[in-house]
Amino acid sequence: MPLRLVFMGTPDFAVPTLVEIVGSGHEVVAAYTRAPQPAGRGMELRPSPVEREARRFGIEVLTPQTLKTAQAQETFRAHEADAAVVVAYGLILPKPVLDAPALGCFNLHASALPRWRGAAPINRAIMAGDTETAVMAMKMEEGLDTGPIAMAERVAIGPDMTAGELHDRLSRLGADLMVRALGALERGSLQLTPQPDAGVTYAAKIDKNETRIDWEKPGKAVHDHCRGLSPFPGAWFELPGAGRIKVLRTTRGEGSGAPGTVLDAHLTIACGDGAVRILELQRAGARPMKAEDFLRGTPVASGTRLA
Repeated sequence: MPLRLVFMGTPDFAVPTLVEIVGSGHEVVAAYTRAPQPAGRGMELRPSPVEREARRFGIEVLTPQTLKTAQAQETFRAHEADAAVVVAYGLILPKPVLDAPALGCFNLHASALPRWRGAAPINRAIMAGDTETAVMAMKMEEGLDTGPIAMAERVAIGPDMTAGELHDRLSRLGADLMVRALGALERGSLQLTPQPDAGVTYAAKIDKNETRIDWEKPGKAVHDHCRGLSPFPGAWFELPGAGRIKVLRTTRGEGSGAPGTVLDAHLTIACGDGAVRILELQRAGARPMKAEDFLRGTPVASGTRLA
């Protein structure tokens, strides 16, 4: 029989999983998501991507501020779910919530656990120069991403792949993976494998203070930093006369010089070791553009020092 499920998620990353679960015939009795947030120039309240998709399917939407109260936990138990599926929800699930579904709570996590447990696994994997990652379906415990693994799909990280590109790939793969895991759970054949104790790393939330480009670092590190923060929140530098510039795409460049120096007419920038070439960028308040289009309107002479 199809499972009776509660879905818990918030951003775009979670939407394909919700869509695939509904399409596979399982009954989603409620969708938990973060409350609408003010956005845009008018600061109007905007529902989360998961809320918009859930309402399209006619699924009841709940947006509690916390799940730690007795009332919130009783509301959750009242769904009488077989299982809960959690994808980038944003709230901690206390033990009474984890224990409420008969078969447990299952999380979709975008890393090769136990590497990159925590909030920003996609960004951190690229920023660290990892050449491979994964998306994993795991049974949740009280610890941070510590639960046993049900299924995994490994993915190569290309040398120029951005966080946005990896996000989209893992989101699609993860949706299929979770549906396969739920199918095995429904049949009673889902196998769980404990995570190894070795190799644990933590993917801390990206802090705005670490987004500025440090040209003193080696070229590869600068390249990984830029692509790991693209398109959001974006690595950036200051260009004299043009203000803050967000870097959306780079590749390894040729040449050397004082770190932060523009080396040629193609926006190749010297780093502490080697160089990077900027391919796409964005001025504050403007649309993303190719570097050559930017340079036509804002010439940058060789020898210019970037801050």
